[in-house]
Amino acid sequence: MIKLNSKPPVTGKYALSHLGFRPFFLAAGLFAVIGMVLWTGIYGFGWGGLHSGYPTVTWHAHDMVFGYAVAVAAGFLLTAIKNWTGQQTLYGLPLLGLAGVWLLARILPFTSLPLAFTALADTLFLLWLLAATGQPIVRVKQWQHMAIVSEVALLLAANALFYLGLLGYWPAGMQVGLYAGFYTILALVFTMGRRVIPFFIERGVGCPFEARNNVWVDRFSMGLFVAFALADLLALGTGSAIAAYCVAALALGQVGLHGIRLAGWYHPNIWQKPLLWVLYLGYGWLLSGFLLKFLSVAVGVSPWLAVHAFAYGGIAMITVGMMARVTLGHTGRNVFDPPRIVIPVFLLLFMGASIRVLAVWLLPQFHTVWIVAAQLLWIAAFILFVWQYGAMLVQARVDGHYG
Repeated sequence: MIKLNSKPPVTGKYALSHLGFRPFFLAAGLFAVIGMVLWTGIYGFGWGGLHSGYPTVTWHAHDMVFGYAVAVAAGFLLTAIKNWTGQQTLYGLPLLGLAGVWLLARILPFTSLPLAFTALADTLFLLWLLAATGQPIVRVKQWQHMAIVSEVALLLAANALFYLGLLGYWPAGMQVGLYAGFYTILALVFTMGRRVIPFFIERGVGCPFEARNNVWVDRFSMGLFVAFALADLLALGTGSAIAAYCVAALALGQVGLHGIRLAGWYHPNIWQKPLLWVLYLGYGWLLSGFLLKFLSVAVGVSPWLAVHAFAYGGIAMITVGMMARVTLGHTGRNVFDPPRIVIPVFLLLFMGASIRVLAVWLLPQFHTVWIVAAQLLWIAAFILFVWQYGAMLVQARVDGHYG
């Protein structure tokens, strides 16, 4: 029997079960295509097939957070924790089993089975992921990394609240759980982004450069974000106007703090490196999300603009950029020489986010046209991503190592 912290032998041509990023990045990319095709058909062309007890908009929101984004997070964490701890994380049949439970939770809403089965599968997946990410850290007592793992626990709790609402036990739970999960994903993006984006920029610009990080900005930005998320959940759950005004003030404060952080990371050579500018632009979309959240309270712009600035612009661009880089590095390829196809992938997502946020805001009379256009650009971007990176994720490392 192979122990958890031992290195399994390299065997065969295929490596999908070797390390967490492989099945989960592939699953995220495929789901981004299939899930958005389904959503385009449901939204634009009246397709059926979804369980009658599952509101279509709610399904789309839930599976973008707990389907796509959580799959990316699972792949990233299972890979990063192995690097941090030196412990072998899930591999082989257990890893494929974990991915299979995730897949089951995506399929069940399109069957006639009671939604309780979907809730059970989704909960089992997050419980298993929590154990798989927490055990290696506990084993080597690297407690500084438990804050990252605690965000998986928050996702588990948020998803439980969502299903309490969907199953009729607490109607407000659907919205509260969705936003709690969404903000947990954003917290994870901010936490990991603070760790890796300046590091990638320093190594990637091709000249001596130190990306500045202010310790007070780090502390205040995360503290303000937690306060922002809690205030917004309170406003959503109670309808409190005071809480909504607090959300607006906290959002505006974060525009300034994250703007300082982004300015400290800037180097003009970023624009020569697509794996850098995609992260930088994605982070810029997160700032615009805070600004639009402020405007939604201050002047009444649609709150969906902020949601999609965060999600389509920020989370999507950053996660695709991270998947593109991590896949290259962990399959033995050169991260400083990515495939040229990443440029249209990133540009398609940037254009789609711009249409979904700015065009919808400025020319609302064409709302449906803009939504479908943004959906099609998303689908095209992820088709290109899967076409280029799918084989890398399935096949063994080019250097013959395990991983």
